[in-house]
Amino acid sequence: MLKILEDNWLLFLIGQYPHGPVGGLAMTLFLAMAGLSLSFPVAIALALARLSTRRWLRGPATAVVYVVRGLPLIMFIFWTYFALPLLTGHTVGGVETLLFALVVYEASYLSEIIRAGIEGLPKGQAEAAKALGLGYFPTTFKVILPQVLHNMMPSLVSQFVSTIKETSLGYVISANEVTFAASQVNNQLMTQPFEVYGLLALTYFTLCFTLTSAARWLERRLAAERGGLGVQPA
Repeated sequence: MLKILEDNWLLFLIGQYPHGPVGGLAMTLFLAMAGLSLSFPVAIALALARLSTRRWLRGPATAVVYVVRGLPLIMFIFWTYFALPLLTGHTVGGVETLLFALVVYEASYLSEIIRAGIEGLPKGQAEAAKALGLGYFPTTFKVILPQVLHNMMPSLVSQFVSTIKETSLGYVISANEVTFAASQVNNQLMTQPFEVYGLLALTYFTLCFTLTSAARWLERRLAAERGGLGVQPA
């Protein structure tokens, strides 16, 4: 296993760069971060629509969230893979296809986290803002959402971990992420699949365990802040 890692660590880490496209673990992290970041505005819009008193906003948003959450990500990857070239008239690469599917998929999950965060805040926050003369948007974006985003940091890290694992599905459309890199190494060696995919599993586990530990630390810190306990910076 160490020999495989020694001979192929660059392919695992950055793909074929600088002699080809960036890939490997670097592309996995990029896809997870870009997918989560780009889905965030969509998730906020869906969450606010789900909480709206207007039925014409709440109904379609609820339908979108329920449909997306009720289907596996691989379905969206296939639909995006076949639909984007038809809609744009151009060939779309595996990375772009996977990123688009991730944005749609993660937006629905993030919207439920944001909605739960808004509903978890005391009603007095919004009522106090209204009493001070703030309208809907200043109240939402200057009073409510900053507190919600602060409280949901552990959930965001957990969602980031899930997104990292979901990027492995990009292998089926040849997106140059770390699972695809492992497949390339396995195709070259042909006789050591357990070692190659063992290295891949170890990579995912190390990355996800580190981030999950960070999420637990954030959760404890926020719980201490809410409990009024003094927390010393690490």
